[in-house]
Amino acid sequence: MAAKAEHPNVLCTVDVVLLTLRDDALQVLLLRRTAEPFAGALALPGGYVHAQSDHDASDAAARVLRDKAGVESPYLEQLATFSGPARDPRGWSVSIAHFALLPESLLPPLHEGAVWKPVERLPALPFDHRQIVQEAVERVRAKSQYSSLPVHLCGERFTLPQLQAVYEAVLGEPVNKVSFRRKIDELGMLEPIEGEFTAGGAHRPAQLYRLRKAFRHVLSTSGRGLNSGA
Repeated sequence: MAAKAEHPNVLCTVDVVLLTLRDDALQVLLLRRTAEPFAGALALPGGYVHAQSDHDASDAAARVLRDKAGVESPYLEQLATFSGPARDPRGWSVSIAHFALLPESLLPPLHEGAVWKPVERLPALPFDHRQIVQEAVERVRAKSQYSSLPVHLCGERFTLPQLQAVYEAVLGEPVNKVSFRRKIDELGMLEPIEGEFTAGGAHRPAQLYRLRKAFRHVLSTSGRGLNSGA
């Protein structure tokens, strides 16, 4: 009886699309690779799953962010699985991709070799990282139409006009003020900070808000999009 053919090992990794708003544009963190393949190229933060210590793929993604970017992300979500024999020259591989959101005010100092790049002007990326970034951006924009997702790009305290500006930067289009305020009320994710307003000036002081504790790591959703006209 013929011996069974040996099956090559499958590489199992995670890649993370870390997004923030800088200069009023959605930007992604890229790291300069120090090892082959593609040494010297900019790529997403990523790494192998540690079977002995990672509880699951999201745990591995959070570890990669901590170790390679110095980031404890307040919001991390699994995106999709990317796999096949051609995506990595080292062999048949699976990447469980995630995306993370972090306000610019909470960004740590950049590690050596790290850069921020606008998602609309990506450089050449190795593996299938361009596709991963594009799918992450599409997911974020789609969920921003009906959920509280963009609030995770805000600082700890913000006004409603500031929050609307974040939604508009993420979506890449203006949002009707009346529809926006109605949708935020419907989502029920914010609470006013008692007695706290923006400093006076040319405009009337505005109430400061924060995310309710129950929504710090989860989303609030509603049935209609921000620009649905409903």
